[in-house]
Amino acid sequence: MEGYPLVSWIHVVSSTVLFGTGVGSAFYLLVSTMQRDVAVVAAVSRQVVWADWLFTTTTAVLQPLTGAWMVLRLGLPWSTPWLAWSIGLYVLAIACWLPVVGIQLRLRDLAGGAAATGSTLPPAYWRLFGWWVGLGFVAFFAFLMIFWLMVTKNLPWA
Repeated sequence: MEGYPLVSWIHVVSSTVLFGTGVGSAFYLLVSTMQRDVAVVAAVSRQVVWADWLFTTTTAVLQPLTGAWMVLRLGLPWSTPWLAWSIGLYVLAIACWLPVVGIQLRLRDLAGGAAATGSTLPPAYWRLFGWWVGLGFVAFFAFLMIFWLMVTKNLPWA
């Protein structure tokens, strides 16, 4: 099957980058926010936004494109249980990520404004941060379940 190993490799690598960027960005923004050093939060939130656009956006597009290509090449029915669940969970994760993009931009701006004026993080930052954490947890567990489905799809109990 010409091209399949390359597309499969791109699919696996992009899923790793997508997941790794999400976990890494979440870790650094969470840790810096909890330290409450406004200058650090402002700097980290700028980098998180940049990393999200550079890595998460490109891989979030590559995942369905490479996945669909492989499904079509294999002639796999879209109704195959592990595949249908994976697609549903991916849609859920992306539905969580889309508002997170806007929230991260607002967090960046609020932290930058606070750092520029020498003030603490405002209440609006903390409200948005709560949403960011909640949506991030849902997406994180959705991706963990997708990885599980991808690994176990050919096992007898799957």
